[in-house]
Amino acid sequence: MQNFCTCHLVKVCDILISEIIETEFSRDCFATLATVSITQWRIFMRSFKGVWPALVTPFTAEDMVNVPVLRELVEYLINKCVDGFYVCGTTGEGIYMSVGERKLVAETVIAQVYGRVPTIVHVGCVSVRDAVALAQHAQQVGAAGVSSILPPFYNHAQSLYNYFATIAAAVPDLPVLTYIFGGPMDAVALMREWLNIPNVIGTKYTGPNMYEFRHIVELRSDNWTVFSGMDEQCLFAAMFGASGNIGSTLNFMPGVYREIHACCQNGALARGRELQIQANKVTSVLLSFGFPGALKEVMGILGFDCGKPRLPNLPLPEEKQDSLHAQLETVSFSKLAEM
Repeated sequence: MQNFCTCHLVKVCDILISEIIETEFSRDCFATLATVSITQWRIFMRSFKGVWPALVTPFTAEDMVNVPVLRELVEYLINKCVDGFYVCGTTGEGIYMSVGERKLVAETVIAQVYGRVPTIVHVGCVSVRDAVALAQHAQQVGAAGVSSILPPFYNHAQSLYNYFATIAAAVPDLPVLTYIFGGPMDAVALMREWLNIPNVIGTKYTGPNMYEFRHIVELRSDNWTVFSGMDEQCLFAAMFGASGNIGSTLNFMPGVYREIHACCQNGALARGRELQIQANKVTSVLLSFGFPGALKEVMGILGFDCGKPRLPNLPLPEEKQDSLHAQLETVSFSKLAEM
């Protein structure tokens, strides 16, 4: 059986202790406690907040999903006390994989997580039929929720509504998180309409507009999740009410973002600002080398051979690897990755 990270074990113990305190012991006490605690655990598993890696998908030299490395990466991040996983998204190259490959990734991650943290599966596709199939599969294998980016080529509000409503209707008991990443559409207006879909519980907002972000946060006061998807804006998003953040660089320095959120909650904004600046320097280095290929190389530095990114993403040229390593060390990469 997989080990629980200390922070996850504390959450379970808090649930159990609170129920022990509130329950009058009788011969039915333990049965009652078990039932209530399981209910509370399920609620916790659908409490989408904190730091979530937009999980990298490792590929073999033959460009197949590398299941053993994927399992190792999940376990590593569990031990780093991440709060959940977002799989087959933009960072996970889901849209460049077949439906079968995406199902394999979802199955592998959820099995390895073993219920320790929630997993949201990104199911976005050009074909809504494929998106529905992926959503139903995610539910069958134990995902805590599903998500989808806005499909390409759709630029009409009603067509977007129909797309998300169709996915949500296929998994009515599963939370659905929309994924807004750029585009000319009015994100607040879209989210206001999508509130009419019963199991849409929020969004992953990847963009720099904190004014727009805050308006989305304010659309609903309860049962509402708004993740920031732009790592570079983590501190600002936390200040504006983000539930947490889902991002690429959380694959290798999740502890930095956990501390940024803690700084915001504790009023230590100067420290949070310092950490955000340090993290952004690392991100800037990766962007300067071509982010998808540089990210795979960084995972290799940590000991996870994730192969090359899928086309149209480009790999990092071999002649640039040493330069990337050197520049990363000038911005305290190793120190940040150890946090």
